[in-house]
Amino acid sequence: MEELKECLIAVQTCSEVLEVMEADFVGLAIQNEVGPDVRWHCAAGNITDKYKRITVRYGKGIAGRVISSGSPMMITSFPENILGKSTDYPIMLAEKLVSSFAVPLFFNGIPKGVLLVGHRNGIHKFSDEEQQHIKKYALLLEEAIKSHIHL
Repeated sequence: MEELKECLIAVQTCSEVLEVMEADFVGLAIQNEVGPDVRWHCAAGNITDKYKRITVRYGKGIAGRVISSGSPMMITSFPENILGKSTDYPIMLAEKLVSSFAVPLFFNGIPKGVLLVGHRNGIHKFSDEEQQHIKKYALLLEEAIKSHIHL
């Protein structure tokens, strides 16, 4: 999975999503090849490099929940109306995000990754159109990085 850091297309796609969606942060998380942990591999718009050190368990945090459910997750006003404690959402805290929409990336039909788009200012409810755009980018990322994912 170390090769993913060198996968320029993933970094470029995150940057493109950041610009097109007029977001403040875009991140890509992938479940580790061995074990249940999920790690953030690349980002655009990040205010720190903390995302590189964030690892969450399968089913925990935004990335872990999206992967375990295989379904998108939206947070519109962090830390209000969330499941669990705010500390269960380290990417939201590290990047000072208030709103986010995260979608799963599937490899061989199994959810193993997450594309997260976030905003730092004000409440942002992602429209159906925005959600569809993000899902399309997730499909592009799946195709672009599948050769770097070893299942």
